Amino acid sequence: MYAAIGRFTHRHRWTVIAAWAVLLVLGFTIGVSVFGHLSDSGGSGNAESVQGYERLARFQTSQPGIVALVDGAPVDSPAVASAVTETAQALAALPYVAEVRTAYQPGDGMLRGPDGRTSLLTVTVERTEDMMAMHEHVQEVRDTLHGAVPGARVLVGGPDAVMADEMRTSQEDLFRGQLVALPVLLLALLVVFRGFRSAVLPILGALVTVAGALLLLLAATRVVDVAGYAVDVVALFGLGLAVDYSLLMVSRFREEKALRSDTGTTIEHTVGSAGRTITYSAMTVIASLSGLLVFDDPVFRSLAIGGIATVLVALAAGLTLVPALLALWGGRIKAEAPGGVDAGFFARLARLAQRRPAAVAGATTAVLLLAGTPFLGVSYSNGDHRVLPTSLESRQATDLVGQRFPGMTAGPVQVVAGAPASDPSVQRYVAQLRELPDVEGVSVEQLGTGLSLVSVASAGEPQGDEAQRLVEALRTDRPEFETWVTGQAAFLVDARASIADRLPYAVLLIALATFVLLFLMTGSVLVPLKALLMNTLSLGATFGTMVWIFQDGHLSGPLGFTAFGSIELWVPIVVFVFAFGLSMDYEVFLLSRIKEAHDRGLATDAAVVDGLQRSGRIITSAALLVMIAFLGFATGQNLGIKEMGVALTVAVLVDATLVRCLLVPATMTMLGGANWWAPPWLRRVHRRVGLHEAPDVGRPTGAPVKVLV
Repeated sequence: MYAAIGRFTHRHRWTVIAAWAVLLVLGFTIGVSVFGHLSDSGGSGNAESVQGYERLARFQTSQPGIVALVDGAPVDSPAVASAVTETAQALAALPYVAEVRTAYQPGDGMLRGPDGRTSLLTVTVERTEDMMAMHEHVQEVRDTLHGAVPGARVLVGGPDAVMADEMRTSQEDLFRGQLVALPVLLLALLVVFRGFRSAVLPILGALVTVAGALLLLLAATRVVDVAGYAVDVVALFGLGLAVDYSLLMVSRFREEKALRSDTGTTIEHTVGSAGRTITYSAMTVIASLSGLLVFDDPVFRSLAIGGIATVLVALAAGLTLVPALLALWGGRIKAEAPGGVDAGFFARLARLAQRRPAAVAGATTAVLLLAGTPFLGVSYSNGDHRVLPTSLESRQATDLVGQRFPGMTAGPVQVVAGAPASDPSVQRYVAQLRELPDVEGVSVEQLGTGLSLVSVASAGEPQGDEAQRLVEALRTDRPEFETWVTGQAAFLVDARASIADRLPYAVLLIALATFVLLFLMTGSVLVPLKALLMNTLSLGATFGTMVWIFQDGHLSGPLGFTAFGSIELWVPIVVFVFAFGLSMDYEVFLLSRIKEAHDRGLATDAAVVDGLQRSGRIITSAALLVMIAFLGFATGQNLGIKEMGVALTVAVLVDATLVRCLLVPATMTMLGGANWWAPPWLRRVHRRVGLHEAPDVGRPTGAPVKVLV
């Protein structure tokens, strides 16, 4: 099959290239409109917080989405009062504005700051599913407010402004990440291949994969909710994976070219061998991403769908576009015959680990466990304004409003009560709530027939420990009428509970799928189990490093962020599945070479040396290039995307160095012949359905088969 694909792409190279060129144009023209169809990721499934929010949204039309801080001018100044009032009237005249409130209207004393020089202006914008329209509304309100009050600084924040800035920074981070990563990737590829055409092929593969990812996510928004960070995550992963697959295909082509002169035959054999490898790699990555489908969160499910589809695009580009470009440029790409395996750098590294395997394995494991210890003290947040840099207006405004006007931000825990506000039982409930610890204020308002809203302002951060304890207390001690507890802290509590409930099933699914795939490749039971254990250690070190950097604030200066004592809740889950997929990718590269050498008759120790030497350069080069792609996104503004980029970079670095170069050789040396053990009945299964390399019919009979992963 793969040889047939190679023949097709060689014969119809211009048609293949034209088709991918159309996809590239569509992706970066139509696909980018996905940013106008994203949704805010507040909660998951049928959680109580989601039920409460849905009831609240049906009735509450007075919740301001935009909160402007008028700072630095006397509130009682006639000139200031006149300017604010006139601006409020101009805003109220906008067709999409439902209500505008100022400190100068009766009953709005809470909008006046205690210092007499600060006030708030709130704007309620009519809800719309069109995110681009919402962003335009926020910008028009900003333009109207900026400079409208002489002698005062006006900062525009609030939930709508924060969401608009989150979507905008996600879009900017995506393109900035590519602008940073792609030139550096090109330079690195020039060093690896020492030729421009060979270097530019993976870049082109990466670009069409990102374009395809944008189109696929745009299609996904029609059926599921897609969060802002999903676009960056999927595009980031697609970029790294496409570079990985293209690198393997180009490397194999250069080796095949050293064996034959005809370009068509070379491409046929390139796709026939490397095509199987990248297909198997894609299977392992898809097996990992499928774990996201287990979670009761439409955003995670959309991320899984988008991620799996992007893997398939990267695979398709590797199998068709790269060979088609090789057919076009193959005559000018330098051949490179595979070198010896006896005295190379990675062979010496393997022998070093084999001299004292127990000591190397113990020391490496200790380092990984130590690096993972900060994760024991992890604290989570769930997508509030603090993911934005402090340089952005909405972040500054929301921070200042929270400091000077407690209760005006999205901080209060909200209780939707199944009784009217005038009901004596509701009044008794409100009185009881005022006596609870960590409660700073309680208010009640009528929502609709038979429903009211009780807002409970808690001490500390909106998603802090105090607010989460308050949510638990409100759900433990229910009143006589039905209640739904919602708000930021409730969303976080429910999201954590949902993840904790579904995580074991996700881990089990990923582990089983990975075990089966590795067993089909190796015919061993112990090798897959060992791979799962080592990946767990690697991921633990990654999570610990992430907490040490982003929660504790180390390296905040060089990385350009402000730590606030927690990390984004979604990041560890997404890093787990994506980093696990990449780790298994490199595991496949290494194990396939070791298994090949062992099948040729080498003893296990010699097979490990042979396999590491043959695959080490490819794994190291691929890891370096993927790290460059991920680090491009670490320069982003959105903290969640920055966490994602840094975490995946650390995961790849740890896996390609400590795990693949030290821990794998040491543990395989310790196990010796037991590496390949399997019960007799499983060996029979493997002989029947296992994945075996097809013979290379293009080589002379009796010639050694060197399969480049």
